[in-house]
This record gives sequence, C-alpha cells and structure tokens, in this order.
Amino acid sequence: MKNVVISFLICSLSLSSCGDDDDTSGNGGNSDLTKNVTVNTTAMFQTIDGFAASDCWTVNYIGKYWDVNQKESMARLLFSKEIKNGRPEGIGLSMWRFNLGAGTAEQGENSGIEDKSRRSECFLNADGTFDWMRQEGQQYFLDKAREYGCESFVMFSNSPPVYYTYNGKGYSARGSFSNLKEEHYTDFAGYMAEVAAYFKQNKNILFNYISPVNEPQYNWNEPSQEGSGWQNSEIKQLVTELDKALTGHDLDSKILITEAGDWEYLYQVKNGAGRSNQIDDFFSTGSGNYIGNLKHVAPLIGGHSYWTDGNWNTLSQVRIQLAAKASIYGLKIYQTEWSMLGDHFNDRAYPGHESSSYHDIALYMAQVMHHDLTTANVSSWSYWTSMDVSRWNHKNRFLLIELNPAGGAYGDISGSGTHQATKTLWVLGNYSLFVRPGYQRVDLRIGNPSNSFFGSAWLSPEKDRLTVVYTNLTTKSIEVKLDIEGMSKNYISKKKYTTSQTKDLKEEISDERDCIIDPESVTTIVYQF
Repeated sequence: MKNVVISFLICSLSLSSCGDDDDTSGNGGNSDLTKNVTVNTTAMFQTIDGFAASDCWTVNYIGKYWDVNQKESMARLLFSKEIKNGRPEGIGLSMWRFNLGAGTAEQGENSGIEDKSRRSECFLNADGTFDWMRQEGQQYFLDKAREYGCESFVMFSNSPPVYYTYNGKGYSARGSFSNLKEEHYTDFAGYMAEVAAYFKQNKNILFNYISPVNEPQYNWNEPSQEGSGWQNSEIKQLVTELDKALTGHDLDSKILITEAGDWEYLYQVKNGAGRSNQIDDFFSTGSGNYIGNLKHVAPLIGGHSYWTDGNWNTLSQVRIQLAAKASIYGLKIYQTEWSMLGDHFNDRAYPGHESSSYHDIALYMAQVMHHDLTTANVSSWSYWTSMDVSRWNHKNRFLLIELNPAGGAYGDISGSGTHQATKTLWVLGNYSLFVRPGYQRVDLRIGNPSNSFFGSAWLSPEKDRLTVVYTNLTTKSIEVKLDIEGMSKNYISKKKYTTSQTKDLKEEISDERDCIIDPESVTTIVYQF
C-alpha cells in the first residue's frame, strides 16, 4: 500500500510542476495535436463507492409543489442510467445525499432565516412525536433515486432539531462550540437512528451512512441556513451516542465524519486544535478523541473541496498531503461537498466569475474532480446542490439543474415552473454514468503531461470494461494514441461520450483504436472487452 501511495504522489507532483506544455509526439490527420497515453491495468488504486449530489434545499419544494412532469424529468436527469439512441437520459448518480432538517421551516419567519428556500423541515415535533409526512418533497426524490437503482444513500444533518439547541434555532450563537444542549446528545443520536430505522422498515431504503455534523469548523452564527460549530471532543461525544443508537435499532448504517469545511482541517492544526487535525484526533489510538474502535465508525473520513481549489498548484499540493495522512491510518476519503464557492479562483485557465460561461464553470469542476480522484485518491465525490435557482449572476456555480419558478428566479420557489440541465450536470455525468461503484482506478500516464490535458482510467470489477475520462482545456483537438497494458484480450467495442460547448454527453462509436478529443471538452471513452 505504501508503494502505491508513493507512486501516485510522484505522478501528481510531476503533473503539478509542469506548465501549459502542449508539445506533442506527432500530428494526427484530423487533429491539431497528438498525445501518447499508456494505461496499465495492473497498477491499481482506490475503488469507487459512488458519485453523488445533495437534496439541499429546494428539492423539498420542487418535490412537493411542482408539476409531476417537471419532477419526473429532473429525477430522470439525476438518476437514469439509460442511453437511448445514443443519448443518455441522465447521469446515473450512484449515491444520494438526504438532508435531515432541523425544523426551521416549521418556525417560518421566527427561524430567523429570511430565505424560505434555505429552511428545512423536521420529522420531530416539540412533544417528541413524529410526523412522517414532513420533508415530503425530499422523500419524493429519495424514492425516485431508489426506483432508478441508486446504490447508496447518505443522511446528513446540518443542525440538531431546534428543540434540542441552546437558542431554539437552527443556526448557532455558541461560536466554536456545539449548539446542541448537553442533555440532548442521546436524544439527537436516537432521533437520527429512529429516522434511519423508519426508512429501512417502511421504504426499504437503507442509509448506508449517517453524517451527524457538517462543516464543524464554522460557527454558523449568521441566520442564512441551518448549521452549528463543533469541537472535536463534542463530535466524539455525539458519535459515541450515535454508535449506541444504531446498535440499539439493529441498523447496519455506518457513521460518516466529519464533512470538514476544507481538506486542510483534516490533516493539520488550523485555526485552533480543538476542531482541526481531525484524522489524527479521531483515528490515532493515543488520542483522547479516538473513535476508530466504535462498531459503526467506518475507516473513512469526509471533507469538502472548498477553499483549496483556487488553482492547479493548490489543488495538487493540498491533496498530496491529505492522501499521505489518510494512508497512515488506512482511511478511505470521501469528498462530500463541492461547488464553486468564493472568489479566490486565479487559475490561468479560468476567465473569472463575471466572464465565465456555464461551460467554463463545468470545465473548472473537472479540474477539481480530477485532483480529488487522482491526487487525494477519494472513493466518492459529491456535488453540493442537485438543483437550485440561478440568482445574482451565479450561473451554474452552485447547481446541476437550473430551476425557473413560475414567478422567475427571485419569485416563490413553490411556484411550479421549468428547469434545464446545465454543463455541470453533464460533466459530472462523464464520471458518474460510466465509473460505477466497484470500479477501481488504474494507472494512466500521458506523454508530455500538462495541466491543460489530463485524465484518469477505471477498470470494472469484472475487468471486462475500461473507462477513461479525459479533460482537454486547450482550444485544439487532440488525438489520443492509447496503449493498454495488462489486459490479456482486445476490446470488442469502443464508445465515446463528449461534453463540450455544443455537446452534452454525445455518444460516438468508432472502430479506430485512436480517438480525437474535442477542444475544451470532458470526454469519456468506454472500452468493452
């Protein structure tokens, strides 16, 4: 394992150190440039568990109030794996993130959260009874995910129920400490387990993972959404109670921690030791916050790709350190949330928020995904919101499906309107539709590597299908001359799926061994053996 880690770290370092080098090894007849690519299927890295998106926050309104044809169309875009007449119906998400709300929607304006589309319902009533009709819209899409064959589910909480918090709100006034009252740790843990048990027993939906805290490094004292800060010691206390509650309900769900606000909080002391350096703090047997011995705690750490994504060099260097620290404890890494948050993007390939197109934003996401998958070695990658309204010229920085309510972008989200798939949806689909759970990353080497053309390769569990995903940020078409090592037989078919300015996972079938990658595109090649 150590040799494998060293190998991919060296590969990442060599890529991060190179410039925008478009030197080629030849010139294809129908392309501007040529690249020699070697895939070695015997050099294997992490196994993929799933690609995901979350149902925060508008999904509850869409699923409850919008026209059934609109809802079904959105579900198809997110979950369908069907390809009909060369056109994918959707991106086949294999994992779905369900937000367990804190009850700010029931509070209405008294919640302090001005934007109602950022409030969330709660199954729990103040008297301790349950109302399972709550989160109706979210349940609609949860059911659709299961119907379309989504493989795994994550239930995540941004805040404890408002009945359990110090200030009776879904946002916090406790600074870096938890808003959960001391006497309600057992209650909150029991509530999460009770919800998981309900869905297993009544809807045959197993929440494979329960994520009890979200971005614990932030104080969440602004009433913009549900949230709470957490100390590592408080997370240990809650996880210990949740482990007991899951055992008590005879559930197989695992606990996913910690959804850190950015990767650096996982591997180093940052802004105070009390809620950073979380890999060491939770998985070192010598730590007072050790939880690695609990039955329901998976050897897994989760974090968000925010703030460490401003340029190619930062993407590389941060994720090298993350992978190295996680490998010490044998931990899987899940990237559980990313969108184009912030104004710190200074990569030479990105024109800036004001000038960017929807496709520019999707291409930048492809850079983040590439480094999370090949440098950090993540086993799961999740986008933030599956659907939302584009406001304040945000374009598709925070969404996969753009919503157009009846009253317009600034109108009531409850008013059924229309929707459209964006380039971020289709670029995510270049991975999610073709790199399925159980696929394992294998070594891919590009001659004259650069940060303008990069890729990754994935082998199916049966070793009969190879998926290669390329990103071409140049304005030139590139012919790929591929050499596949380690396979005892030749492939019998090859299909190419391209997302570019003019294509949305467009399928092309060719008998030729070499293939052309379009300019400014993300392209998936599927080889069937």
